[in-house]
Amino acid sequence: MLLDTERIAYEQVSGRVSSGELLQLVIAHEQFAWLHRISEMVVQVDEMLEADEPIAIEDFEKLIADVRTLIIPLETGNTFERKYYNALQREPAAVLAHAEISRFLTTKV
Repeated sequence: MLLDTERIAYEQVSGRVSSGELLQLVIAHEQFAWLHRISEMVVQVDEMLEADEPIAIEDFEKLIADVRTLIIPLETGNTFERKYYNALQREPAAVLAHAEISRFLTTKV
């Protein structure tokens, strides 16, 4: 959803891109770089879930704390915080997803 928002913003300036071109943009273009932090979190979750050994509660708690810190939208924050804030201003579905993950992150482990 955030990728879709960023793709739309990119295409409004640069014209339509194919899926292959979008992949290259996500990997290498500065406009999409802020999404790498979210991708890294997703990879971390996938690795935890696919590990042979059980997830240590300390590792899970650290991951939750890291996600809580990451998804703070700030109009005047760092690059990620500003871009995340702007995405929430433009995309109602992003607001709903943010609310859902925020609720999840406030539940007790």
